[in-house]
Amino acid sequence: MNYLYVDNSNIAIEAMHMSAVAKGLAASITEAQQKDITDRSYKLDFGRLLEFAGGEKSQIGRAVLYGSRPPPNDSVWNAAKRKGFEVVVHDRSLWTGKEKKIDTNVVTDIVTDSFDKMKPATDEITLVAGDADYVPMVESLRKRGFRVDACFWEHASGELRRAVTKFIALNPFLDHLRLK
Repeated sequence: MNYLYVDNSNIAIEAMHMSAVAKGLAASITEAQQKDITDRSYKLDFGRLLEFAGGEKSQIGRAVLYGSRPPPNDSVWNAAKRKGFEVVVHDRSLWTGKEKKIDTNVVTDIVTDSFDKMKPATDEITLVAGDADYVPMVESLRKRGFRVDACFWEHASGELRRAVTKFIALNPFLDHLRLK
């Protein structure tokens, strides 16, 4: 079985940066990130993401999407639920407005599931995120015999790319993963 864990803000914001570069709004991903140049029209298709990263529905042990509480009129989480994701949301910090608790919730769930639901010999973990905060968890799971793959844009942390069993770059699939 494949256990899929998606850091929504991580993937969605970087998808908008990637799309901005593809449309020529920024010369490079570095420029897009540094100047916060995004293609606000780009939206992820959660069904396609689930199929791409999770595989066949019958082979998915759990698919979870993590993110911050959206405005009341935002339909993102309902769309994700309809496509098959379990959705976990947290409130943003009252003081800074920044996203909080997401990375630690992802790590906690993966580690807990690795003991309660998974078997290293038969199950795999797919992380859809690209930052180095996940490296200690990945290294620990790999030592226990788990296959841990990561799907993200090519500019993911080099340390994460080296830590996982397999890294799948999403760049060639930018248009495929776009909500039509």
